Amino acid sequence: MKPISVEEAVAMIPSGASIMVGGFMGVGTPERLLDEVVRQQKAGLTLISNDAATPGKGVGKLFDAALVSRLTATHIGLNPKAQQQMLANQIAVDLIPQGTFVERIRAGGCGLGGVLTPTGVGTLVADGKRLIEVHGESFLLETALRAQFALVHAFLADYLGNLTYALTARNFNPVMAMAADTVIVTAEHIVPVGVIAPDHVVTPAPLVDYLIANG
Repeated sequence: MKPISVEEAVAMIPSGASIMVGGFMGVGTPERLLDEVVRQQKAGLTLISNDAATPGKGVGKLFDAALVSRLTATHIGLNPKAQQQMLANQIAVDLIPQGTFVERIRAGGCGLGGVLTPTGVGTLVADGKRLIEVHGESFLLETALRAQFALVHAFLADYLGNLTYALTARNFNPVMAMAADTVIVTAEHIVPVGVIAPDHVVTPAPLVDYLIANG
């Protein structure tokens, strides 16, 4: 694993790309990467994230800069800019239940076509989706979610790219690291190989494509 600069990493992301970004209301979000995405003005992004964060924080910076064209998330209630852009038809928004959201990403990472869930049956969530009956119970077929890039933040990374996370900052980062073609990671600390015990590794090195150098 050769660490690269944040500028080099973001330069690989074209405008119009699909990106998954870890974090929950900005906690566990790779802020350095997002700052550079804004600086390089990567526009027309399809964003997959749990939420829209808040203005000036986390993925909220992408809405501040009007770089998102489509959002798949579980809520946007604390970001008035994202709401305004949705109401003005500047972005398309797909809101889905949080459990369904993470399971669709996990399915994408495991090579599955989707998952069956009873969540949303008989509601607006079911509109346009296939209903499947299993043992007399109805389920929605929710298709897998993948992206071209996953932007992930870890607490520790070693020089091979093995990752571990801190408390709730773990959130969606591990599953997103499984469900993208290219995984770019920032870490609070980069340590020698062996510092992270093998049984403490959450995201193994083969899933990580690029590690942002500290500095």
